[in-house]
Amino acid sequence: MSKLTPRQLKAQETKDNLLETGLKLFHEKGFDHVTVDSIAKACNVSKGAFYVHFNSKYDIFLEKFKDIDNFYLSFIPSIPKEISASEKILFFYKGQMTYLRDDLGKDLIRTVYTSALALTMDEDHYLTSPARNLYKIILEFVEEGVESGEFRKGLTADYISMMITRCMRGTIYDWIIFGDRLDPVEEIQKFTSTVLDGLK
Repeated sequence: MSKLTPRQLKAQETKDNLLETGLKLFHEKGFDHVTVDSIAKACNVSKGAFYVHFNSKYDIFLEKFKDIDNFYLSFIPSIPKEISASEKILFFYKGQMTYLRDDLGKDLIRTVYTSALALTMDEDHYLTSPARNLYKIILEFVEEGVESGEFRKGLTADYISMMITRCMRGTIYDWIIFGDRLDPVEEIQKFTSTVLDGLK
């Protein structure tokens, strides 16, 4: 891998600064009350510099979701291959919620999700896109469970995946709402186990 030039390093530093500052402003003021101008001004760069790295303020949290999804991909090799599909889903969700809780933190997750919800939920919305690594990973585990007969007949892999991912989203939103009264790592295990048992 080639070493980055000083100019490329500076560009990456500017992008990172715009990303973190944008998320901080979204948290403080709410997504609707933050402009590209205000993000650029807080970073002491021009509006044009902002557009070199992002197409819009929407792309700020989109970038963060992509970072999160890349973590999910990197986590996959740690899941034992010999366990059942249900166990893989639970193992994955435990790793996911541990990462969100311990590495990213509730405040950042609240900011990213509430900013995402400030936008119209259409079929291209990243939160619901089947192209997300997160949804592809869960679908792959579910298809494995369907093929092995682990899940009951009459239910498609897509339907089961939808149910399983609702467990994840519900846990995240409850964590945002209830804060320290709810541990997302414990909750995802209980919630998803109950749903998985009903799907077998």
